[in-house]
Amino acid sequence: MGDDSSRSWLALGRLLFGFGVALQAAEDFRDMEDAIEYAESAGVPAPDLLAPLASGMMLVGGLGTAFWRLPRVSTGAVATFLAVVTPTMHDFWNADPDDRGGERLAFFGNLAMFGAAVTFLREAYSGD
Repeated sequence: MGDDSSRSWLALGRLLFGFGVALQAAEDFRDMEDAIEYAESAGVPAPDLLAPLASGMMLVGGLGTAFWRLPRVSTGAVATFLAVVTPTMHDFWNADPDDRGGERLAFFGNLAMFGAAVTFLREAYSGD
């Protein structure tokens, strides 16, 4: 695969990943009351403040990654969010049996997104 082709595929991956993250955050804004309630149920301190802040961070980080603007900040925000939220909010090993399957799915989905975010963060620091 040629260098230009590799860059094109990488740009497509960033675009899809970034928009996916941003759209997920936009969904949180559509129903912020549920997002706050979910954060509160997970023991997040000051959920009225932190849930909208986290959703905003994901929205801006996702769009920044998609359009490759301030890539270190954008991808860093997404990676940081996922590193914190994945094990704390989706701790399926502590979930009620009725919720365990959904939390496990969210955990592994976030884990996959975290892997992509780390890859794009590395790209941001490589200077390519």
